[in-house]
Amino acid sequence: MNARREVAAFPWREAMAIGFGRLRLSSREFWALTPRELAAAIEGLTGTMHTSMDRAAFDELARRYPDRAPAEPRRDAP
Repeated sequence: MNARREVAAFPWREAMAIGFGRLRLSSREFWALTPRELAAAIEGLTGTMHTSMDRAAFDELARRYPDRAPAEPRRDAP
């Protein structure tokens, strides 16, 4: 049996509610933020501090949401 670990979806609705509603960011400002900047802004607003993501969690996030499509193998490569 192949057991898959379920990973919670990113809470976009809550993030946008805080960004647009509480922080009063424009759409351009919100989408230009990095995840770390958004987390820092939310932390500044709420006073809540979260622990950093460990390497395994980062690798899983990068696997699920790659920055770009995997490169095609070179046809002239051995």
